[in-house]
This record gives sequence, structure tokens and C-alpha cells, in this order.
Amino acid sequence: MTTRRTFLQQAGLAGAAAFLSPAIITTALAQSAKVSKIGIGLFTLREQLTADVKATIQQVAKIGYNQVETYYGYPGKYEVKGFWGLEAKDFNALLQANGLTSPSGHYNVTEFLSSGDDKVLKSHIETAATVNQKYFVIPALPTDIRTNGSLDDYKRMAAKFNQAAELCQKSGLKLAYHNHNFEFKDQGNGVTGYEILLTETDAKLVGFELDIFWAVNAGLDPVAMFRKNPGRYKMFHVKDMDKTDKAVFTEVGAGRIDFKSIFAASKLAGVDYIFTEQDIIKKAPYESIAESYNYIKKNQL
Repeated sequence: MTTRRTFLQQAGLAGAAAFLSPAIITTALAQSAKVSKIGIGLFTLREQLTADVKATIQQVAKIGYNQVETYYGYPGKYEVKGFWGLEAKDFNALLQANGLTSPSGHYNVTEFLSSGDDKVLKSHIETAATVNQKYFVIPALPTDIRTNGSLDDYKRMAAKFNQAAELCQKSGLKLAYHNHNFEFKDQGNGVTGYEILLTETDAKLVGFELDIFWAVNAGLDPVAMFRKNPGRYKMFHVKDMDKTDKAVFTEVGAGRIDFKSIFAASKLAGVDYIFTEQDIIKKAPYESIAESYNYIKKNQL
């Protein structure tokens, strides 16, 4: 995994550009991060988890996944008590019994982002710590900002991220933000909301979980993003895009995204963890997640 020391060494290498040949620098910066474990975003299996959490976790482990990323506090039909009926400590025990860990979790903190009330945020942080997670992920922004957010709104969100990150740090957690595609909308003068979130958050406290599908969907080049903000992308969401319709999700390796180039630059990105995820699956779910797992294991790591 990429460590802070590794990143500083990487930055030092980039700073020595005047003394090294371009070929040497390109080779060094293109090295893949040593991410040996493959995780899965459990939102992919939300229906299965709601039906039988224990059987679902067992199947995930059987396929070969080492890690899972949880989601917690989401409203709607998939919202149930705790982790699909289990308290945090019991869910953590289930993971351990199946040889899994959960280094990251998505948590609904809309109330804090909208009103500043941190009661639920603090409760979620406690939950994440109980599951021994390393990253506390904000999965999206409030609906009004998603649809009509201004640069001032994004600056306000960046300030909230910094506040939440300080609370996370007290519990041994790091904060990260997971993108969709709306953040990349030009807000004027070529500036996007995503750029505001990057530049106005404390790099020591706030990382980013790059959803590769949504970045490519918005027309961005992930590798160019890594070059512009090296070390900020602590996690990847890995899901592929249909070859003919960019709005359609597909299994990793079956679509149009060039994951080999992206993974080759993962050290520059700063990646600690990767998670497959597929919002909508059109084949048998376990067949789908096994296909994505096998492709990554064979071709990327």
C-alpha cells in the first residue's frame, strides 16, 4: 500500500525532474501501487444483503475478495437496523469469521453537510471505528447541491469536510469523498466543484475515493487527474462502462475503460485500497462480481 513516506519520496522524485531524464521519471511515476487485496463495495449486493447478510458475506469471501466497503444510514428500501440487522461488533465478527476486513465505509452525513448538526456524524464515526475501518467516506453531497450547487456551495462543503475530517482523526479514521459525475460540471471560468473540493480541503486530512466510471463518464482522464493532484486518491471504485452506451455499467474488463493505464499510475494517485462496484447488474450477481474479481486479479495486480 502507498504510505505517506512513499508519497513524499514520489514528490521528491518529481521535484528532481531537472536532474533526471524524462524517460526515468515517467517510468518511476508509472509504477503501480502495491495493492495486493481486492475489495468490493457492498452496495453492489444490497438486495442479497437485505435478504441474508451472512450468506452474502460467505459468498463474497468464497469468490476470493479480501475486503469489503460498507454503506450505512442510507434512506429507502435497503435501510435496515445496523449492518443489515447486525450490530457493528457482530458484523465485524462475521467479517473476521470469513477472513474479511472492512477498511472503508460509506456513511450518510447529509444532516451534517446541510445543517451542521454533527450528532449523527459522530455516531457514524463511532460505528466505523467499531468495524475497524480506516476510511470514513462521504458518498455524495446533499440533493440541492447535486442539482444546483454553486462554487460557494462547494466551498462550504469543503469547509464541512475539513471539520468532519478533524472529528474522524480523533477516532483514528481518515475522511474521503466519493464522486459521481455532477461534481465535474463547469461552474464558470473553467472551475468545477470537484476542483474546489480538492483545493480547499486539507490534504493531510481529506482524501478522495475516485469512482473511475463516473470520472470517465464526465469526460475526464483519471491519469491526468493523478498528475494534477498526486497522492490525493486513496481509493478506487472500479466498475466498467458499456462499449456502446456510457450510461450503462458492466463488469470490469468487459467495457471500454482502460484500466491497465489507470492502474499503472496508481502509485502516483496514492491508492491504498480498491473496490469493485456495479450499481446495476444485468446477470447473476455472484457471477458478475466473480467476473470483475477475476479480471482484476489476472490483469491488474
